[in-house]
Amino acid sequence: MDFDVSLHVIGVVRTTHTELATTPIQSSVNRAEHGTIEIDGRYTEGLAGLAGFDYAWLLTWLDEPGEPRGPLPLRQVPFLLRRQQREMGVFAARGPRRVNPIGLSLIQLLDVTGPVIRFAGVDMLDRTPVIDLKPYVTRFDQPPGEPRCGWFDEVQISDGMTPAGLTPPAPPA
Repeated sequence: MDFDVSLHVIGVVRTTHTELATTPIQSSVNRAEHGTIEIDGRYTEGLAGLAGFDYAWLLTWLDEPGEPRGPLPLRQVPFLLRRQQREMGVFAARGPRRVNPIGLSLIQLLDVTGPVIRFAGVDMLDRTPVIDLKPYVTRFDQPPGEPRCGWFDEVQISDGMTPAGLTPPAPPA
């Protein structure tokens, strides 16, 4: 497979977070914190109608500038499994080190004014590039029943959880 794919950055996220280790791991466990998205003026017209939604899927590019990009291990220890030091395949985890470092956050829309979106549910670093926004539509996005969530069903997830709070225990002396 050989495809030429290009992405356009449509805006930038503004938050108070500058370190991955202290940034909450998922938007759903950090609904109290607010951030903004500054949309590039060329794309502002595309925001028409978005204010009529309560939630949106925010797609971001998680690759930090200057971060070394070497071979990516396809098996990693996700943040939530650090204490057990249990590996999962990259496609069975939601961490930032991915083949294509695309972030997916379900954000609560608080206000859409001109090119600025205020939202709740911060789980990204300040100046994270935005590659797309899509409205959350319950009828399309919420599966029926109680879907299995693999190993996520086995771990405790608390509000405000960060990678720094998930460090593995120190080895015995």
